[in-house]
Amino acid sequence: MPRQHDERHRIEAIGWLRAAVLGANDGIVSTASLILGVASASAGHGSILLTGVAGLVAGAMSMATGEYVSVYSQADTEKAALAEEHAELEADIDSEHRELTAIYVRRGLEQSLAARVAEQLMAHDAIGAHARDELGISEITTARPLQAAIYSAASFAVGAALPLGVAVLAPTALLIPIVALTALLSLAILGGLAARTGGAQIMPGVIRVTFWSALAMAVTAGVGALFGAVA
Repeated sequence: MPRQHDERHRIEAIGWLRAAVLGANDGIVSTASLILGVASASAGHGSILLTGVAGLVAGAMSMATGEYVSVYSQADTEKAALAEEHAELEADIDSEHRELTAIYVRRGLEQSLAARVAEQLMAHDAIGAHARDELGISEITTARPLQAAIYSAASFAVGAALPLGVAVLAPTALLIPIVALTALLSLAILGGLAARTGGAQIMPGVIRVTFWSALAMAVTAGVGALFGAVA
């Protein structure tokens, strides 16, 4: 008896991977930037830590809320499109069959074969066939709001905990360079892991995330130093 070929592709993880990487990246950049900005304003160690904790909590909640609302809007759009497609199938199934046939013809099938494929797929699961091949909605790409919110909040908190932990342990005199360096190193590793997991080239991902994160932290530190000098 032939063994079943169970094949998994990286794109199947795109939903949770995007939310997790985005959350962790934002957690590190946002919290490190806040800490550096407050530290550059010559604030006390206690104020720096309080700022970091507040940034962690507020950022995690903001990420969860924003991701949930955004992905839920996508889910609502998908539901509306599926409802419309279901109504079209109920109203004129022959027209929908011709529409699906035309899609398969454009993808390279002969007219007769495309018509038979469309007929068999619609007999098996008409709405599923149209959702996948006409609307581009599948199990891989379908929106999952709660999953995205949980991954975003958790990954942000994990990312934010890193610069915050460094700020707790680092001496005040060396806090700025230590937090900046550890944050950039962590972001470079995260960018490389994300690229590797997604099957993309590692070095461009590392350079991209490191450059923009360094710029964000530098700008925040500069603003903190400016306001600290004014005060």
